[in-house]
Amino acid sequence: MKLIMYGAEICPGCVRAKAQLEKYPNIELDYRNITKNTALLKEFLAYRDHEEIFIPIKEKGKIGIPFFILEDGTKTFEIEEYLDIKSSDAESGVIACSIDGKGNC
Repeated sequence: MKLIMYGAEICPGCVRAKAQLEKYPNIELDYRNITKNTALLKEFLAYRDHEEIFIPIKEKGKIGIPFFILEDGTKTFEIEEYLDIKSSDAESGVIACSIDGKGNC
């Protein structure tokens, strides 16, 4: 399964999700670090600015990473709903990074 993941190395939830997904040989992960360059950030922001899935995320002051796009075009923040894996983030309630400075990614 091909999977695009938008994230950042400064987001603990993204780092954990990426490490976990890389353990599965049936997942072809296309990791896009939004802090790597402006082009990747703009690519992510195009989704954030125009996709309805981001409305509640933005209302809560969160960034919206990790953000996943499945090969069928499905967009989600909760990848464990679509793959047969357990998410350490799901257990801790961490879904998408925020800017509140409280460590709630």
